Amino acid sequence: MTKRATYAAALFALAFIATALAPCSPATAQQIASTSTPARERVATTAHMLKRIVLSTGESAEGSRVHITSDAPLDGYETFKEGGKFYVLIRDTDAAALAGRALAGRGFKNVEAEQRGDDALIAFTTEPGFEPRVRASFNRLEIVFASQDQKQTSGNSSSGSSSDATPTPTPAASPAGAPSSPSTNGAATSSAPATGAAKNANTVPGSSAARLAALLTPEKLTPTRLTRFDKPPVIDGKLDEDVWKSAAVFKDFIQFRPGDMTPPSEPTEVRIGYDSKFLYVGFHCFDDPSKVRATIPKRDQVFDDDWVGIWLDTFNDGRRAYELIFSPLGVQADAIFTEGVNEDFSVDIVMESKGALTSDGYTVEVAIPFKSLRYVAGKDKLWGLHLLRTIKRFNNEQSTWMPISRDNSSLLGQEGHVTGLEGLSTERTIEIIPSVTASETGRRVPTLTPGQIADLQTHRQAVPVDQGRFLNKPVHFDLGVTAKFNISPTMTLDFTYNPDFAQVEADATVVTANQRFPIFFEEKRPFFLEGKDIFETLISAVHTRTIVNPQYAAKFTGKRGKNTYGLLFASDKAPGNLTDDERDFARDARNPADQREALLKIEDRKATIGVVRLKHDIGKENHIGFLATTYNFVDHYNDIAGFDTRYRFNKTTADRKERGLAYAYNLNMDGRNWGYEYSGVGRSRFFRADVGFNRRFNTNNQNLFVRYKSNDTPKAKIINWRVFNAATGNFDWALRSQFFQNESQLQLQLQKQSYLGFGVEEGYERVFESEFGPSRRGLALVNRSNPELRGSGVPACLNLQSDPELPAEVRAQLSQCTFFGADPERSAFNRDVYVFAGTTPSKKYSVSIFSLYRWGQLDFDFGTGNPRFPRASPAAQQFGQGAPLDPGPGRLWRSEVDLAYQPTNALRLSLNYNKEALKRDDTGLDAFDDNIYSLRSTYQFTRFLFARARVDYTTLGANARGQFLLGWTPNPGTSFYVGYNDDMNRNGVNPFSGHLEPGFRRNG
Repeated sequence: MTKRATYAAALFALAFIATALAPCSPATAQQIASTSTPARERVATTAHMLKRIVLSTGESAEGSRVHITSDAPLDGYETFKEGGKFYVLIRDTDAAALAGRALAGRGFKNVEAEQRGDDALIAFTTEPGFEPRVRASFNRLEIVFASQDQKQTSGNSSSGSSSDATPTPTPAASPAGAPSSPSTNGAATSSAPATGAAKNANTVPGSSAARLAALLTPEKLTPTRLTRFDKPPVIDGKLDEDVWKSAAVFKDFIQFRPGDMTPPSEPTEVRIGYDSKFLYVGFHCFDDPSKVRATIPKRDQVFDDDWVGIWLDTFNDGRRAYELIFSPLGVQADAIFTEGVNEDFSVDIVMESKGALTSDGYTVEVAIPFKSLRYVAGKDKLWGLHLLRTIKRFNNEQSTWMPISRDNSSLLGQEGHVTGLEGLSTERTIEIIPSVTASETGRRVPTLTPGQIADLQTHRQAVPVDQGRFLNKPVHFDLGVTAKFNISPTMTLDFTYNPDFAQVEADATVVTANQRFPIFFEEKRPFFLEGKDIFETLISAVHTRTIVNPQYAAKFTGKRGKNTYGLLFASDKAPGNLTDDERDFARDARNPADQREALLKIEDRKATIGVVRLKHDIGKENHIGFLATTYNFVDHYNDIAGFDTRYRFNKTTADRKERGLAYAYNLNMDGRNWGYEYSGVGRSRFFRADVGFNRRFNTNNQNLFVRYKSNDTPKAKIINWRVFNAATGNFDWALRSQFFQNESQLQLQLQKQSYLGFGVEEGYERVFESEFGPSRRGLALVNRSNPELRGSGVPACLNLQSDPELPAEVRAQLSQCTFFGADPERSAFNRDVYVFAGTTPSKKYSVSIFSLYRWGQLDFDFGTGNPRFPRASPAAQQFGQGAPLDPGPGRLWRSEVDLAYQPTNALRLSLNYNKEALKRDDTGLDAFDDNIYSLRSTYQFTRFLFARARVDYTTLGANARGQFLLGWTPNPGTSFYVGYNDDMNRNGVNPFSGHLEPGFRRNG
C-alpha cells in the first residue's frame, strides 16, 4: 500500500510532539491555570517553580492575625527580629504578588515585601506591647500579634495548640417564619446561618487561589481532635441525645460543583465522635423537607437521591480512602476511592445507619465499627477526612467541609485531618459465611437413543423425525463457604470454597456482530472485587473474570508502612468442565479418536492461577510496583512479570508507566479549565497474559487527548460547556499503520440535570490477512519447503472476474486463502457524526439518547450465523458462504435510548434500547441489523428486602434471557437469595429435526 509510510510517519510525529510537550507540562499547567499572571511571575514560575503566596488578616481576642497561604507546602521559612521589625523569610517564593499591599492591624503596621534571590522577605513594623507568634500548618503560616496585657490576664491558655479545641457548634436553627434563604427561591426553610468560611466564600473577590486562601481557616487547617464518648448513642437517625453535644462539629461547607468555592444553597453540619469500638458520625442537613429527594433504593444505588458522605483516609497517605455514603433515609453505599484511579463500589462494609426527615431538613446517624476498617491509630496519629453533601435538585450541587480547588486534580491531596483516636479495641475477627445452593437445570435431548435408532435401522423400519424432549436433572445441592480473617487492622486473609455467585447480576447483552476482538466485561463477584485496586495495572495484567468457576480461592492483602501487597491463588474448574454434549461425544466410540482424546485429556481437570503484587510508596503520591502472574492447565502454561510506577509532577500532572513484552504509560494533567492526557499501550506479537484481559496483540496504541471546560455559572441556562479533541493511532511492531482516528466533541451542561452534545470523527482503518488466518505468504513458504507442493507458489485467491464454474483444483486453491482476491490487506477511510442528550427533570423520570452515523465502517465479513443476515460481501455472493473473507466498507448506524421511571419510592423501572446496523457499500446488502431490548425492574420492599427482574431480548440471535431474584440482605455478612434464570430462542431451528419451530424454545 502506498499510504503505509505516510500513516506510520504521522503516528510517529504525533508521539514525538506529545512526548516533546510532556517535559514542559508543569510550566504549561501553571500558565494555563493563571492566564492573568504577570509576565515576571510567569518567568519565575517557569524557571524555578517559585511558590505563590497571599496575605489576609483577621482579628481575635489575642490580637490581629495574619495568614500567609501558599500554593505549595511552606516547609522552609525563618523568622527574626531586627530594629523594631519582625521578619519572615520564605524560601523559593515569589514576593511579586505582595508588592503594594497596604495591610495593617492591631499590633503591626507598614507591611513590606521584597524579593531576595529566590526567597520572599516580609517585614512587619510591630507596635509596642504586642508580641508576634508563628504557627505553621502545611501550606499556611499564621502570625498572631498578641497583646502582652491580654497575655498576662489570660495566662498561658492561648499559647496551646488549637488542635485540642472542640469546634463551636453552629447556633440553633432560625425559628419558623424567619426570612427564607435567597438560594431556596422563596421556600420557607429553617436553616443554620452561614458562618466563618462560608461567609468568606461570598465576600472574598479575586483569583481562585485568593478565595482558597480565605477559606482555609485555621480551624480547617489544624487537625481536629475527636471526642471520646462515654456512652454510645442509639442509632435511630435522630441527633437529640446529649452525647452528640460533646462531639466535634464540622460546619461551613463550601460548594465546589457547579459553583466554584461559593456558599452552598443549604448549610450542613456534621458531628463526629468515637469510643473503643465505633466511629460515630451525625449529619444534619438543613433544607425544606418537602423538596428532599429520599426514596428506598438498593444498597449502592443511592445516587438518584440527595446524599451525604464521608471519606476516611485511615492511613493518611493520600492514596486510598473509604468512601461511605448515605441517603436521607440511611440507605448505604460504600466504596474504596483510589487517588488517580477510580471508585470501587464492590466492597460492603458492615456498619449501622439510620436517617430521618425533620422539620428543617434531614438527619443521618452512623456507627462504623473499627473492625470493619483497615487503619493506623494511636497517640497523635492522623486520619485524612472529607465530608460531602449532594443536593440533586440544584443541578447535582455538591459542597464539602474542606474547600476543593479545581486547580488541583488530587482529591485526597486537599483533605482535612482528625486526630485523637486512641485506646481503640483491636480485634482479630473471623467472618464465616456458609452457603447452600439448590438448583435444577434442564436441557433438550433426543427422544430416541442411538441404540433405538440402530435397532430401527436393523429391522428396516422408518426412523421418525426426532423433535427432541426437555429433560430436567435432579435437584442439585451445592455447599460452599467464604471466610474472612482480619489478622490486623492492616492485613486481611480471604478464602472461599465452591462459592455461589447466582445473586450477581448478569452481564448486559451487547452487540457481538462484526467484532474482531474480545469484549470487556466488568468483574461483579464480591470475593474478587474487594481489594481489586491493589492488583490493577494499565495493561490489565490481572482480570479476575478469567477465573470463571473457582473450586477454591485464597487472597491475602494488606499494607505495612509504605508497602502494599496482595497475593491471590485460585483453582478454576471451568476449563475442564465439559458440557453434557461434549461428555457424550467423548464417550461415544464411533466419534473420531483424536477429538475424543482431546476432550478426555481435559475432562474435569482444573487450572491453577497465582498472582503476586507489591507496591512501595514513594513520597506523598507516587509508587513503584511489581506484578507476577501464572496460569497452568494441562499442557498450557503462561507466566508474566513486570514493573509499574506512578509519578506526580505537580498538583495537576501525573505519570504512570509499565514495561516488559507489554508496556503502558499514561501522562495526564487535569486543571480547572484545561486538561490533557497522553497515553500508550503495546503488546508484542507473542505476548500473552492469561490471567489478564488481552484485547489485541502485535500492536502499539498511542492516544493524545486535550480538553477545555468553561467555568460554571450555576444560575445560567448553560451551566458550562466542554470541548475536547482526541487523537488515537495504532501501528504494529513492523511499523505498519493499523488504525487512526481523530474525534472532536462539544458538550453543554444545562439546567435540570440535562446535557446536550455532538461530535465528529474522521479516521482510517487497515487490516491484514495474517490477522485473520493463514496468509498467502506463509502458504508460499510452506509450499516451497514441501517437495510435493514445490512450485505451486502463492495461491491466486481469485478475483471478482473469475468464472463461478470453477474446476475442483481451483476451488481447492481458493480454500487456502484467508482474504479473497489478489490483495492481502484491506483499508478504508471513515467519518461519522453523532449526537447525545439526557435529562432528569424530576426524581420520577430520566431519559438519555445517543445516535451515530458512520461512513466507511469496515465489515469484516464474518457473517452472523443468522440465516436472515448471511455474509454480504461480493465473494460470498459469488462463491457461497464458504468463500474467503472479503472485508469492505459500509455505512453504520448505532443508536441507544435509556428510559427510567420511578412511580413510587420503592419501584424502579428502566428500559434500554440498543440498535446497530451495517450495510455494505459494494453490494448494498445488510451485513447485520441487531436490536437489543433490556427491561429491568427493582422493587425495594424495605432497605434489606428486594425483588429484581431483568429480561433481555436480541433480534439478531432471536434470543431472550431472563433473571429473577428475591433477596434479603440485612447486613453485608448475612444474605438469602431465591433466583431463577432462563434462556430461550424465538423461531429457531430444532437441533435434532432441523425444522423451524415457531414461538419460543427453551435452550436449557
